[in-house]
Amino acid sequence: MELEPTIFDKIINKEIPADIVFENDCVLAFKDINPQAPVHVLFIPKLRINTINDLKDDQAQIIGELFLAARDYAKQITEDENGYRVIMNCNENGQQSVFHIHLHFMAGRQMQWPPG
Repeated sequence: MELEPTIFDKIINKEIPADIVFENDCVLAFKDINPQAPVHVLFIPKLRINTINDLKDDQAQIIGELFLAARDYAKQITEDENGYRVIMNCNENGQQSVFHIHLHFMAGRQMQWPPG
């Protein structure tokens, strides 16, 4: 069964524009269109995986690639020293709105805890 393309699929395929800040063979990162912090970037795998629950054991490296890309981006924009937050949401109660796993990278201000 083929899934309907998500907005992220369309961004990966360059069918719709995005402010891309990072790309390699596995990961694409772009600025969130509804930022919740001065810096809010979404890191997505180019391979579509709907939710964290759908990850297969042999896809663990994909999650590592997302975090390594976020680390490198933090260094690139010099937020690595100040600090940043990375978040992955899963399903409705986790506030996942696009069913293609993604890592939120937020920086540029003091984060609060608990987040909500």
